[in-house]
Amino acid sequence: MIVDVIKILFGGLCVGLASSVTVGPVAVLCIQRTLSKGHLSGLLSGLGVALADTIMAILAFSVYALLKSYIDEYNTIIQLCGGIFVVIVGVMIFFKNPVPQIRKNRAGESALWQDFVSMFGFTMANFVVVIPYILAFFTMFNIDLAMQAEVSADVAAMSHTISPMLNNVLVLGGFLLGAMLWWLALTSIINLFRKGFRPRHMLTINRIAGVVICALGLITLISVIIG
Repeated sequence: MIVDVIKILFGGLCVGLASSVTVGPVAVLCIQRTLSKGHLSGLLSGLGVALADTIMAILAFSVYALLKSYIDEYNTIIQLCGGIFVVIVGVMIFFKNPVPQIRKNRAGESALWQDFVSMFGFTMANFVVVIPYILAFFTMFNIDLAMQAEVSADVAAMSHTISPMLNNVLVLGGFLLGAMLWWLALTSIINLFRKGFRPRHMLTINRIAGVVICALGLITLISVIIG
């Protein structure tokens, strides 16, 4: 059972990480605050984003569960579409230049709790864009959503069986952990090289993020085609 728990948790963590590895307006603001106000401000801003993403992951998770019968029926087509969507997003990230946005943004004076709340609200306001993006990664990683799982009496009686509710909690817990790890890593790296950091370095981060996202999408497409 421990192996199953780790596997489910890791799957959610991968979705959380993949969904967070972008350098859009939200990330730019978090990095801006890290540079101008310090690591804690940037980290709390990132954690606000992670919490908002997790709430939207729950919504995406619910949509996925409600449509699971259709997803199972058209799994190949959906995974292909999800892979293509992720590749397109990766290409857009790769070619996007965040430098003008960094120069335009200025982090004003605010309390740490305001940093957290403002980024939480900013991210939630973009739910129309974020939810389909997260949903694509749930589909791409083929996460087992057990909200509608039917467990036989014989299987349910086995002590090592993971209940559907626990499965979902582990996936979403892993998602939150993955998102938090990304923001912790990003703000820590930015803070570490704070004195020598220049806006053009954001372009490099975008390039790396775009390649990673594209690679994930291509792996999905190849696995679907070969499989």
